[in-house]
Amino acid sequence: MEYVILAVVIAVIAVAAISGFVVTSRKKKQLPTAPPSSPSVTAPPAEPHVGEEAETPREEPRRTIEEVDLPGSGAPAATAEAPAPAVPEVPPVEVPEPTAGRLVRLRARLSRSQTTLGKGLLTLLSREHLDDDTWEEIEDTLLTADVGVTPTQELVERLRERVKVLGTRTPDELRGLLREELLHLIGTSADRTVHTESGVGVNGEEKPGVVMVVGVNGTGKTTTTGKLARVLVADGKSVVLGAADTFRAAAADQLQTWGERVGARTVRGPEGGDPASVAFDAVKEGIAETADVVLIDTAGRLHTKTGLMDELGKVKRVVEKHGEVDEVLLVLDATTGQNGLVQARVFAEVVDITGIVLTKLDGTAKGGIVIAVQRELSVPVKLVGLGEGSDDLAPFEPEAFVDALIGD
Repeated sequence: MEYVILAVVIAVIAVAAISGFVVTSRKKKQLPTAPPSSPSVTAPPAEPHVGEEAETPREEPRRTIEEVDLPGSGAPAATAEAPAPAVPEVPPVEVPEPTAGRLVRLRARLSRSQTTLGKGLLTLLSREHLDDDTWEEIEDTLLTADVGVTPTQELVERLRERVKVLGTRTPDELRGLLREELLHLIGTSADRTVHTESGVGVNGEEKPGVVMVVGVNGTGKTTTTGKLARVLVADGKSVVLGAADTFRAAAADQLQTWGERVGARTVRGPEGGDPASVAFDAVKEGIAETADVVLIDTAGRLHTKTGLMDELGKVKRVVEKHGEVDEVLLVLDATTGQNGLVQARVFAEVVDITGIVLTKLDGTAKGGIVIAVQRELSVPVKLVGLGEGSDDLAPFEPEAFVDALIGD
């Protein structure tokens, strides 16, 4: 019996010892670890990947949909505002240079390329003996400058006769003689005004002056239209531009840029659209806005494409449903010389050309094209382009032109 009691006591002690060991082990596992000897840097929470929900910090309780400030609810949105779209800057309206005396101011630029003709003639005429060989050289000089065969023959004959009568030929006398004869060929009595006076439309309403600008691509036609707008604005006129060159992608943008610089509105249509429709709408807008002038930039017509030339005639007929076209200006590149005359003939067959604009006249020694093209079309040169600047389009003045040819 004593052994039984002893065994039970031993068993109870063993169980108690085992239980104490287990409890001690669990307590050891729950003890906090010792703090590190140096402070540790806590990494920021990782950003959620696409499709995951960002974790809300514990100190900020989650909010219901009613508590969230939504855009348009009258309260500022919780999210950062998106940057406002950039607004394109509107170029400031420029005040163009006055046109009065512009060719005189640009005379130096003109004379740099044109004095070859004048000085060459003066050198030849100053020879002590003007024999047949000398007169042939004078003819060659004129022909090289694209004066044309018939005008050259006329000029040489008049010079020979006057030199023979004059006898003594001082430099001043020769310069004066040559100046008179060149002015006689160019003509000083022609009307070189670009007519932009308002008139009466077909329905009795007041119609602005209408100017069509025609020419092949590459002559500077669209640029000339923009520069002409500056000339008219400088003279105090309000202008509407018609971008009827719908076959060339950049033409309408280019013309609109020119217009924005001087405050002229540009009427344009879809790329590849009907040019006649754009021209018609431009005049319609000009009437509605009581503008002084409507300038219509037409498509660059190649003289080998008859269909396009017919389209040009259509543009003019459609515009005339509003009223008469006041000017049809043909833009020619002075550097093309006699090839420009071929273009002039074809255009003259389609529309009634009323004036010539010679561009790039400062970049060629072929100033005689002024004489040749006037003879070919019986139409005066009204404007000349003398550079790449915005105000380098000048009204043509025969006296200033001839003075630039022969120098001081």
